[in-house]
Formats: sequence, C-alpha cells, structure tokens
Amino acid sequence: MSDEETYDVIVIGAGPGGYVAAIRSAQLGQKVAIVEKRATLGGTCLNIGCIPSKALLDSSEFFARTKHEGSEHGIVSTGLELDLPAMHTRKDAVVHKLVSGVSTLMKKNKIAVHTGTAHLEEPGRVTVTAEDGSTSTISATNIIIASGSVPQELPFMPFDGSRVVSSTEALAFDSVPEKLVVVGAGAIGLELGSVWARLGAQVDVVEILPEILAGWDPQTAKSLRRELSKQGLNFHLKTKVTGVNTSKKQGVTLEAQDTDGNAVSFEADKVLVAVGRRPYAEGLRLGQAGVELEEDGTRIKIDDRFRTSASGVYAIGDVVRGPMLAHKAEDEGMAVAEIIAGSGGGHVNYDAVPNVVYTWPEVASVGHSEDALKKEGRDYRKGQFPFAANGRALAMGASAGFVKILADAHTDRVLGADILGPYASDLISEIVSVVEFGGSSEDIARTVHAHPTLPEAVREAALAVDNRSIHGA
Repeated sequence: MSDEETYDVIVIGAGPGGYVAAIRSAQLGQKVAIVEKRATLGGTCLNIGCIPSKALLDSSEFFARTKHEGSEHGIVSTGLELDLPAMHTRKDAVVHKLVSGVSTLMKKNKIAVHTGTAHLEEPGRVTVTAEDGSTSTISATNIIIASGSVPQELPFMPFDGSRVVSSTEALAFDSVPEKLVVVGAGAIGLELGSVWARLGAQVDVVEILPEILAGWDPQTAKSLRRELSKQGLNFHLKTKVTGVNTSKKQGVTLEAQDTDGNAVSFEADKVLVAVGRRPYAEGLRLGQAGVELEEDGTRIKIDDRFRTSASGVYAIGDVVRGPMLAHKAEDEGMAVAEIIAGSGGGHVNYDAVPNVVYTWPEVASVGHSEDALKKEGRDYRKGQFPFAANGRALAMGASAGFVKILADAHTDRVLGADILGPYASDLISEIVSVVEFGGSSEDIARTVHAHPTLPEAVREAALAVDNRSIHGA
C-alpha cells in the first residue's frame, strides 16, 4: 500500500469527458491522474470519431463542390482527380495535432498520465495493466469513470474489419468503394455515407424506422433526407436487415425485408453498420467495486451529482444516461470536478445541450422539438424562416433549409429550435445561449444581427414567432 501513488482524483478514460474533468480538477487544486488504454489521449472523439470524420467531411465536401458547383461560380476545373491517400494524410495530421495538444495540456496542468487498462480493485484503488502485462496500483479519494462508448454490433452480423465494418474502418478505406451499404440512418451513418457518396461511391442507406434521424423533429429529418437524396444517397426506409452473406471472395450481400415483408438484397463492396454506440465498461470490474448499473444493464447508475452507488466513485459521459455527445461529456466533466472540489457550480442544463449532424446541409437542434411539445400538450408558438430568403445563403449557393424557433405561448421563453442549413452547427449556439439564460424569442428578435450574414435567419425566425418576420414570404 505504501508504494502506491496517491492522488486526490483519478480519471479513467481520456476522451472529452475524462480529460476535461482532469484539467478542471487540476485547476481547482487537486492532484490528478488519468488512465487511458490508448497510446494517444483524446478518446474516440479525437482519435477515431468526431475529429477525423469532420476532417473527411470537409475534404469530401471541398471535392464535391469543386466538381459539381464550381462552374456556377465561374470556376472551371479540368482533370479534377481525387487523391485519397493525401486526404487521409491531412485527416491524420489534424488528429495528431489535437491529440498532441491534449498531451501538452496534461503536462501543463501537472496531470499524471498512466497508459493501460484500468480496473477498480475497490472504491479508491485502481489497477492499471500496461500493454506488456505489467501492473501498477494507484489510489485516490475520488475516482471518475469516463470510459466512453464503442460501436454497436448487430448480433447476426458482427464486424469483420474488412467487409462488414464499423465507423472506425469507414474512416480509413484505402479506396472509394464502388458500392457502400450503410445500415442505420443516424448521425454516424449519414455523415460517413455522405463522405463516400461525395467521393464517388454508390451509397444505399437501410433503416428499419419510417424516417431518418430517430428522435429528431420530423420536418427537419424529412427535409434533410430530401437534400441528401439529391446528393446521391439512396434511402430504404422501413427495411429490416436480416443477415449478411460474405461467402464470395469479394464483396458482400446484405439481406433484408422491406415494409411488406418481401426479401430484398443489396450487393456491396462494404457494409457500414452504424446502428449506434454502446457504453464501454469492459474490464473495469464495476461489480467488484460496488458500482451498480441501470436497469438496461449497460449504463452506470448515477444520481444528480454524478455519484455512483460506490463511495467516492463518479461517472460521466457516454457510460451514463443521456445523449452520447462529446460536448455533453465535457460539460459533465467540468461539473463533476467542481462538485468533487466543493467549489460551487457543478450543474449541467440538459435542455441546453445542442445536437448536430455534420452533413451538408448541416442540422442542429436544442431543447424540445415541435413533436415533443405536441405530445406534452404544451402551448407554444412557432417561428420559421427559410435560408432561400437569406442574402448570405443565396450568395453562398446554400439556400436549402430553414430555422425554426419554438417559444412558450404565454411567457415567450424559447423552448427549442431546429436548424437545417449551412453551418447550422455554428448558428445553433446563439439559441443555446438564449435557452441557457431562460431568454425569449423577443430577446433574439430585438438583437441587432450583422448584414448580410446567416445568423439573420435566426433573427427572422424569432421575429416570425410573433408573425412579424421582415423578409419572410
């Protein structure tokens, strides 16, 4: 016991939730250690998730717009070619810069990094097993579990890393598949399907539900599907995947049933299974430490202060309830660090957590959807404004989509918003701030917005809540 390194806080997992929790704890005067099984920090998000996928999305969009839209801008290109290895090199450079930056932040904040797989010996003690099999034990008064999530397999068609793949492999194809089938029409499937469709693949998206983007505003989801269809993605809704045949030397056959129960099949070079992610807690030995799981048996059970059932053990991010979003994990990381340090604060407003899909056009939302408010029987007013009437969007050649703002019918407090359009991921932030401060649509409507800009569409939607949009039809 005397040889163990002792800390105030040990963080398990160096993804966005974990490394932010570690940094904030160190800022608050805690002695901190972080345990990460990967050789590089940053978790799934920086290494094989958010960052590399956005790098490929930007590169593929640049390629597609140059190829298909350049002439509209008076830019005539001849002999345009794709250099996929160079595209991957750029992506990997972006990843390297960011993960190196996290390592620098660990050093700056004097956070001890332990590389290896963690398991809980008991509350307050963590054993770290390095890649070579050697072990060490560290202890702390407080432990934060931030072990993240991994791609969800379908039990009847497990990943083989070659023809039936997860998002990890789909970020690193060494050539553009002639035919790609994407199983699942959520954010990951749509984003990666968009990447490879832009680069020349025939992409079929197979979804068991009647619409893409389950849980999103139906109008937004339908409108995005329409735009992605124009870009070459073929959607097969209400279609249930039943199996996969990889017996041929090359390619794969996906087997499914359509809405009438008829057998259908899809020939492809690759099948990307993107049906969601599952919490990752393998090897942590949660039961041994007295950490209870939710009823579904996958997520760690916590209270409203991120405490688990084991004394001094906390959990955040994908491994606990709520949406699996990097920024949600980051906010929880800051909150739990402040709770442990007793510095005040330590609160996350889940109604003000935005959600984004980085297709083109992008979609973003915050708060309640219109469908949810109807189901609740909540009285609300709606303001909507199309990008087709926004000068900057027209100048960009990106006029598809709209901004929709929902406000309480009695108080005018903003309850939610949806944006489908150019840079929706950035535009949503203004509305998130208003939601966080309990503001009204009138607050947005009375705020001066620069002209000509995309944010003017947000203001016009706020004006439309009170039927006074200036530039609306």
